[in-house]
Amino acid sequence: MEPLDAAADVHALIRDVLPALAPSAWFDSGTSEVVLPVGRSEARASSWTVLERCAREPRSAWPKVVDEWVREVGDRAFLAVGEMELFGDVRELLRLRIVPKLAPRDREGLVVVPAGDHFDAMVMIEHPRYGGPLTKARAGLLGLHKLGYVMTNTHDRELADVAVRDQPLLPGRNVRVVTKPGSRYVSALLSEVDQFLPWPNEHGALVGVPCHSTLLLYPITSAAVRDVLPVFSDVVREMHADADDPCAPGVYWSHGERRLTPLPADPDASAEFAGLLHVLDCGELD
Repeated sequence: MEPLDAAADVHALIRDVLPALAPSAWFDSGTSEVVLPVGRSEARASSWTVLERCAREPRSAWPKVVDEWVREVGDRAFLAVGEMELFGDVRELLRLRIVPKLAPRDREGLVVVPAGDHFDAMVMIEHPRYGGPLTKARAGLLGLHKLGYVMTNTHDRELADVAVRDQPLLPGRNVRVVTKPGSRYVSALLSEVDQFLPWPNEHGALVGVPCHSTLLLYPITSAAVRDVLPVFSDVVREMHADADDPCAPGVYWSHGERRLTPLPADPDASAEFAGLLHVLDCGELD
């Protein structure tokens, strides 16, 4: 049986048991959710989980399955009350952390969205003891649905005081360092590197994010990048290996509408980058 085939009967069972098991809760037919008041807010639990469970069981077992699920939802709502009392307004604690692309099994259950082809954006609860990645279940119980303000939180409360400095890499060639020691969120600036580069920036930049507290940038203005890339790659790899909070060991070429292209340490090993080098070799740039 498919879960939706069981919906009418299972939803009727939910309505029957709610008065006894969760008297303050009610069933929202429009969204197929059990709604549980949580302080001045409310927790919601989709019925899809219990529909899937019932679809795997004989009809005679459905009352027991529904009973167990409603109790489980009530217990989770109780925990949500405790978390809301612990955190206060948890929305104030949400941050965005950029991480290398997660495997499907690692993404499951987390509030994560793609951040390009090579990274993911993970929503975090920033708390020294009770923080960590925000799970979908936790988000539902805490009433966290529209999360567009998370990046604003991250900028305003974590990234407003990042330091930007130029540091020698090779004679006459500097790398731009964007950093905040101890921060877990500087990597969130990976999609905004243009603000740290000279303008105009026709050819983009080499980008490294060896740890979550630091970005390394090298604006590409001449074919000298051919000599810079191997050294830049070594620095990123070494910083990644030594970091307490490592992010990505590789180097990327940031170009054109925030595209990130992974680069090998050999500049001629990437056809696309080799094409750029040819353009630069033929140009009049320093």
